[in-house]
Amino acid sequence: MSNSRIPGRNFLFVPGPTNIPDRILRAMNVVSEDHRSPKFPELTLPLFTQLKKVFKTETGQAFIFPASGTGGWEAAITNTLSPGDKVIAQRFGQFTHLWIDLAKRIGLDVIEQDEEWGVGNNPDRIEETLKADKNHEIKAVFATHNETATGVTSDIGAVRKAIDNAKHPALLFVDGVSSVGSLDFKQDEWGVDVAVSGSQKGFMLPAGLALLSVSQKALKAGETAKLHRAYFDFQDHVKANATGYFPYTPALPLLYGLRESLNVLFEEGLDQVYARHHHLAEGVRAAVAAWGLKPCAKEAKWNSDTVTAIVVPEGFDAAKVIEIAYKRYNLALGAGLNKVAGKVFRIGHLGDLNELMLLGAIAGAEMAMLDVGIPVTAGSGVAAAQAVYRANPILQA
Repeated sequence: MSNSRIPGRNFLFVPGPTNIPDRILRAMNVVSEDHRSPKFPELTLPLFTQLKKVFKTETGQAFIFPASGTGGWEAAITNTLSPGDKVIAQRFGQFTHLWIDLAKRIGLDVIEQDEEWGVGNNPDRIEETLKADKNHEIKAVFATHNETATGVTSDIGAVRKAIDNAKHPALLFVDGVSSVGSLDFKQDEWGVDVAVSGSQKGFMLPAGLALLSVSQKALKAGETAKLHRAYFDFQDHVKANATGYFPYTPALPLLYGLRESLNVLFEEGLDQVYARHHHLAEGVRAAVAAWGLKPCAKEAKWNSDTVTAIVVPEGFDAAKVIEIAYKRYNLALGAGLNKVAGKVFRIGHLGDLNELMLLGAIAGAEMAMLDVGIPVTAGSGVAAAQAVYRANPILQA
């Protein structure tokens, strides 16, 4: 077989970066302009208002940093906490692990609670720990809404209930990098103090924007927070954003892309966006069952509607499936990370996707598995997903 590129578009089905709609690509194709001009706030001020609608907050403050989601987490921590502060963080996947590592490197005292990879946040354990903290030394709880490495979604409302049951003042920080814009997120209802997301997943943009929504309680905590910050200082942004500007040069093309991304989301309707993601995910889960395989998520209640991590049979290397899918079929699948490296491959089903696009990914994954010898029946996963999609189409004819 020739080493030349396979004709046609690469099938991008990692759980981020996601496919960028053509209209968003066009919106980012802009010339440079003066980010101090009198006209600039016409672009920026509506962005903060629209972001609050996506996070579902009336009283929160939206922030846009030129950074990845990791930068958003650093901003969240450094603006609200002090060196040596105790925080609870549960580890059940690669990205929960990374937030723990970041917090420790910044100087926090992290109470690490390990859970099985394939489950999500354990509210009972959080509640028990907080109840034992009679002097309220614990300052925050870190919860990941959607653990991308294992395809697991947690109940953030239950985490808030655990904090309330303990009658504890700890702040609630939530990683919504692979959920906000794809899964329903209810900042005010769930009492989330700091929510962090990124541009490259549900917002259908390139990586490069950290998107945060911060409660008034968390902003107040910043008045006594002693961790050092400069580039990520909330207050610099609060002052500049009020009139539509930024404290330093913003990522201009990404701001135009964000405006178009928000237009796309609201034109479809957020409820329809969430319903579409669930519908597409159900087709993937039906395919996995038809293959005789299992998701990494241990129970249906943990199933993510943005990514499915698929466990390959014992004796097979998931990395080989991913390699063949890419080299032979021009299909990009997500790799297994850390504890699940070589054990799972991931199909991302978030962002700008429809049924036929996802059927192509399912077919490619099926062929790659057959090529490495995994005993699946050709066409079985595609047929199972088709049945789901035909029974309840996204749009009624």
